[in-house]
Amino acid sequence: MAITATAPRGGIVEEIDGVSYTILLRCREIERYEDIHRGIFDVWEGFYGRGQKPTSSEVRDIVALGLVGGGKTNAEADRIVEKATPADLFRFYQIAQAALGVAFMPDAFDEAELKKKDSKAEADESDLMSDNLLQMQS
Repeated sequence: MAITATAPRGGIVEEIDGVSYTILLRCREIERYEDIHRGIFDVWEGFYGRGQKPTSSEVRDIVALGLVGGGKTNAEADRIVEKATPADLFRFYQIAQAALGVAFMPDAFDEAELKKKDSKAEADESDLMSDNLLQMQS
């Protein structure tokens, strides 16, 4: 039996240093972040090139706080993030961006999948019809 981690609503599951972790930014983690750094919406704008990019310490703190939201203690999260090297920073940037995005829009992936399924279902329906039937419907 395989056991795989599944992300809770508003969270993600990411692999860091060969281990899967749940990363979840809740309001309390976001508020802790803002107490230390700057407003989370400023960071959001920075991730998408409309503001100041997040610094490496900001990125590391988003990942650490996401680990806390996912169930790790503060000390465990700090240890996981502190082991990172400069080579890990770009991956942490991607994780922080994804964690923040899914925290703000927790159903975005589900809605995209539904739209994809709906458009595929419409295409499949027309594939079952003969050319004559399609012409008659026009």
